[in-house]
Amino acid sequence: MTDWTAFAAALGDIPVITERALVRQKSRDFFWYSPILKEQLNRKSADIVVCPRDEAEVIATVALCARHRVPLTVRGGGTGNYGQAVPLNGGVVMDMMALDRIIALEDGALTVEAGRKLIDIDTATRPMGWELRMHPSTKRTATIGGFIGGGSGGVGSITYGGLRERGNVLSARVISCEETPRIVTLRGDEVAAVNHAYGTTGIITQLTIGMAPVQPFIDILITFDDFMDAARCGLTLATAEGIVKKLVTVVADPVPQSFRGLNVPRGKSVVLAMIARQSLTAFGDVIRIAGGTEIMAQDAVWAETTPDATPLYEYTWNHTTLHMLRGDKGVTYLQCLFPPDRGLDLVAKINADLEGELMQHLEFQRSGGRVVYSALPVIRYTTPERLTAIVAHHEDNGILIANPHFYTLEDGAGHKRVGADQPAMKARMDPHALLNPGKMRTYQAKEA
Repeated sequence: MTDWTAFAAALGDIPVITERALVRQKSRDFFWYSPILKEQLNRKSADIVVCPRDEAEVIATVALCARHRVPLTVRGGGTGNYGQAVPLNGGVVMDMMALDRIIALEDGALTVEAGRKLIDIDTATRPMGWELRMHPSTKRTATIGGFIGGGSGGVGSITYGGLRERGNVLSARVISCEETPRIVTLRGDEVAAVNHAYGTTGIITQLTIGMAPVQPFIDILITFDDFMDAARCGLTLATAEGIVKKLVTVVADPVPQSFRGLNVPRGKSVVLAMIARQSLTAFGDVIRIAGGTEIMAQDAVWAETTPDATPLYEYTWNHTTLHMLRGDKGVTYLQCLFPPDRGLDLVAKINADLEGELMQHLEFQRSGGRVVYSALPVIRYTTPERLTAIVAHHEDNGILIANPHFYTLEDGAGHKRVGADQPAMKARMDPHALLNPGKMRTYQAKEA
């Protein structure tokens, strides 16, 4: 049994949180999107939260955890959806948000500490002509380290693909969990060992990422009477190489009626897009031919930085389900990847097969040089068994599932996995299996 008073004292002046309500708050993320994870994780909590202010304090905390064999879970903004930052076995949650320095921006490559919020990166780099290539819909609260450690892509992936695409994440500085921690720098393909690994394979303290030239993006909302018309329009936009864009999202009626502040008429499906100002004429031609109706346009940076405004991306990706959940606790979601050669036909088939249970939500992105259909459909939840059957029906039709109702890498990551030997990296960096234990279920520490 760990003496947490003595543990905190051994950390010296490194800030800690011991108040139970705050510790519980820092031990949670958005796992409750899933009714299954909500039941499994709702009562899980760390024993103490440690808040290092620099890499030296990270190393001191890690060394103390290793000496006492204390489980250690690393946390950024806590915006994950699968319990990535929820400690299953108590111990320490290490809040990385004080490590927020920008180290360098050279030739479109940004070196930054892991705790920097994504919105604060763009605020600092836009005046220099650069912005993030991609970000989750939680950009205004998520950190860069949390995004790399728990995410896979997002807004901007229509142009740059996911985080796994070469050139998006250039290097990572990672700390091992040992009595004498080591600093390891991963470069190029090596970074895949810590991407979407939930902090199980090492503690990211610093990253170098590729940036994009600043573009004057406009948030635009288009309505359609028919979902498949909206989906065809989305595909046309996604594959229009000359239209500069950052987001193409298609959401089926009735989900858009839950989007507070957008006032989408009843019965309408929508396309949400971020289009560079110089491409607005070409974009307008696509919408005119597709038969859509524009109901909103706003400057994207203005919406992102104005307190009373909402950027359009906060109605897309995982935010779409959040808006629906605010008014209807009886829904959940899936994460799917449609085969591109049968994309729209298969979307129509799944919609018909699961009518009344599934409300479609498509996110177009690039992967391996081609446009793919990434779907996050809203699902009417009844029982775990029925949810499993819906997953199986997708898979039987050749649709890949990254199941958000599991908290383990092997069971939940699905098509989001990268081509890296993450168990080998964990053996190298976490010999006592203390980092976020239970999230990589196939790994056993040698000493165990």
